[in-house]
Amino acid sequence: MQRKVVTVLFCDLVGSTALGESTDPEALRARMQRYFADVQAVVERHGGVVEKFVGDAVMAVFGIPAAHEDDALRALRAAWEMQEPIARHGLEARTGVNTGEVVVGDEQTLVTGDAVNVAARLEQTAASGEILIGAQTRLLARDAIDAEPVDALDLKGKSEPVEAYRLLGVHAEAQAIARRLETPLVGRRRERERLWRDYEDVVADRACHLFTLLGPAGVGKSRLVADFLARAGAEADTLRGRCLPYGEGITYWPVAEILSSLAIDPGTVIGSSPADTQVGFRRLLEERAVVRPQIVVLDDLQWAEPTFLDLVEHVADLSRGAPIFVLCIARTELLDVRAGWGGGKLNASTLLLEPLDEADRGVLIETLVGGATVADELRERIAHASEGNPLFVEEMLAMVRERGEVAVPPTIQALLQARLDALEHDLRLVLERGAVEGEVFHRAAITELLDGEDLEAPLDTLVRKDLIRPEPGGDAYRFRHVLIREAAYAGMGKEVRAGLHERFADWVDREAFGTFDLDEIVGYHLERAALLRSELGEDAGEIARRAARRLIAAGNASFERADAHASASLLRRGAALLPGDDPGRLRALPKLGWALMRDGAFDESRAVLEDAIEAARGRDRGAEGYALLVLGDLRSRTDPDLDVEESLAMAEQLVPELEALGDSETLAVARHAIGTVLFTIGRAAEGEALLERAAATAREAGDGYSEREALVSRLRPVLWGPRPAREGLEICETVLSRRDIPLTARALAGHTRAALAAMTGDGEFARRSANEAIALIEESGLQYRRGLASIDIAYAYAILGDLDSAEHELRAGNDVLLRVGETGTRSSVTSLLAEVLLRKGEIDEAATLAEEARMLANELDLDAQPRWRTVLGRVLAMRGDHEQGERLVREAVALAEGTDFLAVQAETYGALGAVLLLGGRTEEAAAAVERAAAIHEAKGDVVSAARLRGGEAVVS
Repeated sequence: MQRKVVTVLFCDLVGSTALGESTDPEALRARMQRYFADVQAVVERHGGVVEKFVGDAVMAVFGIPAAHEDDALRALRAAWEMQEPIARHGLEARTGVNTGEVVVGDEQTLVTGDAVNVAARLEQTAASGEILIGAQTRLLARDAIDAEPVDALDLKGKSEPVEAYRLLGVHAEAQAIARRLETPLVGRRRERERLWRDYEDVVADRACHLFTLLGPAGVGKSRLVADFLARAGAEADTLRGRCLPYGEGITYWPVAEILSSLAIDPGTVIGSSPADTQVGFRRLLEERAVVRPQIVVLDDLQWAEPTFLDLVEHVADLSRGAPIFVLCIARTELLDVRAGWGGGKLNASTLLLEPLDEADRGVLIETLVGGATVADELRERIAHASEGNPLFVEEMLAMVRERGEVAVPPTIQALLQARLDALEHDLRLVLERGAVEGEVFHRAAITELLDGEDLEAPLDTLVRKDLIRPEPGGDAYRFRHVLIREAAYAGMGKEVRAGLHERFADWVDREAFGTFDLDEIVGYHLERAALLRSELGEDAGEIARRAARRLIAAGNASFERADAHASASLLRRGAALLPGDDPGRLRALPKLGWALMRDGAFDESRAVLEDAIEAARGRDRGAEGYALLVLGDLRSRTDPDLDVEESLAMAEQLVPELEALGDSETLAVARHAIGTVLFTIGRAAEGEALLERAAATAREAGDGYSEREALVSRLRPVLWGPRPAREGLEICETVLSRRDIPLTARALAGHTRAALAAMTGDGEFARRSANEAIALIEESGLQYRRGLASIDIAYAYAILGDLDSAEHELRAGNDVLLRVGETGTRSSVTSLLAEVLLRKGEIDEAATLAEEARMLANELDLDAQPRWRTVLGRVLAMRGDHEQGERLVREAVALAEGTDFLAVQAETYGALGAVLLLGGRTEEAAAAVERAAAIHEAKGDVVSAARLRGGEAVVS
């Protein structure tokens, strides 16, 4: 059993009941037999199979037993030609044609699937004499037909209206999808010069040369030839013929096309024997070449009859003294028909056209897109999926314009399916088994899936056919194109696929376990098996549970490595395979929520955590508590109205429960949460101590991730709390010295170190640390962490007096946080940006940003709340409202005094000094500034202290 895309044709007579009443039964029977015979002949002439006659209806299928890239066009040609015998027999009919995926029975004749049903419904909807076709059929034959849309059809059994078209005509011998040659040729410098050099030799030597351009469909052969012909211009005659894939009398079709273009009766050259035709055509070319060079372009030579190939070789072998450049365009399948093509001839050359390299495919995409807007992610996916095939790039971009997504267009699917169907059975089996493993597959795995068969010859043949390529090392192979792999995989029935995935997973577990972490690989294949069996209506419970266990284990391992994106993907997939109350799911969901939060997917994280809390309630208090704690962390980042005291009380209430349960993993998370909240509400020293304890609890539980998270989170109170800067630098170095610290944690330690180093006056080290932190964030891919980093880095630049760099960092951080919807950090970023702009003298924007921070900041956000007050207070004082300005700044001082945030305290006193100075209260201003400088010194910020004492009564 196979799955494949075919085109189905239904044709049914109209008015046959009335005909039966008025016609003698024997005469009617003979008439119908002649009608069926004529219709069957038309179908078979175009390569279709009449699957059945049902009453007066004919059902034909195009694409079995072997697919052709133009099956849709063949079906439409057949439908159009069938009108003639129908009318000749005095009958009327209606026709429906549709393309889609079906399941093909073992006999290769019985097809079932929705595509069949839609074709039948189209036929039933059509009027007498009308041919209705489906959207995919039209797309696959679009350049060879005329069709007009009809109103979307409400077909029986379809939940949504069906797009359909009325066939108006079929163009004789036109290609289903004409190659678009108006796009400029990209790259190909070496190939262009090779082609032109051989042509110049023909002209200079007045000799015949056979040049064969090989390559898979869509790789750009026609474009290269069009470029060559444009370059040759009018200095030569260009004669062109194309080989047809099927039909009657097609052996010399290319010759007939050339003769017709010259207004020569084909009968005068195409003789009664192959030898006569060879001589006649060669002499014609030689006679014409006396006057001008002749460029003979023969397209699609892979479809040529052997007799025609003999003719081409005859011309190449025997033409003398005549500049004839025979340019053959063919797919590599030509070598399957004539393995020695061009071999042994001194006047022959062959060029294999490879896909575009990465740089050229990027240029091609830009050229085709023009001024249109296509997301960077879509461009990258197209560049990867197309793998340098220009046709694939064009068709995928068309799909993006039509549907907004990257998918395998039907045109490409048809090409690949036809190529695979032309393979011998043993070669197809190897490709299919390889496709189960993936884009890269291994000989040992395929041997297992083929029950120990010898693969040496099939693999060599597939390499020669350019369907796969060996990887370095000898045992592995890579599909020549990822879409070849997808086509081979899609061609197998789901039952077969499911069994192979399960066998592969078992084999990997049995043969390779212990060499490296296999949970993700085994989990993926078990997952595929489970999903496929579910789609078939089978009970996949046990295999789904096996898959879930492995995926969750892999997700937890990624979680340990702080790979938030991979962890989220794996945990999401694992949880989806389990029932709602499964213990494994209850434990996976909170970590999934945490991973999503770390990855910046806040909305999805919230939904997952709320689901986790509901699912675990009354079943697993530890899992419920874990989810509650992570949700509290998320809300602190996204909800300006969060009751922080309530979050603290919830976490503190959980601690004794978790201690009683012996759930050290969640207990570490609870202590981490308490320490973080204490820091947030201005109790940095207490928060730092709780975070140290959380790290110890996690270490005892064997939870390396939570231990590292707590140690790294400790860096926030280290920077902003009372711990002196030089001690803070030592703590940063201790964290950075650990080998198990992930990139994001290293980045946080780096930008914390940058701010602390700036305080001590080591500006060069501070800048270097800042740049290293930014590079680590970019390497990690977690750009939303740039928001947190921007505060520390900008603060370091502000201490050093580089206000432009500080502004740049804060604007970059603000953009990222705005994009992901994070408000907890953004309130601090915005208020600090307001301070920087105020120092630069940009008063109006500083005031605007301070008001924005005022709206964003939680009531207990004791970083942002004092900051926006100091900015607005100073602005008011500058504008002459000294009273209101002083009031706001003194509010800021009071808020800061209620914390142990030394830097914030110093800033508020510095702002108070500035406001008092503007009001003419010089002595009070000096005392406030001295107080600010003393606090800076207590923190170890000697740079800010010196600046204030030097007369700059400003915030640092």
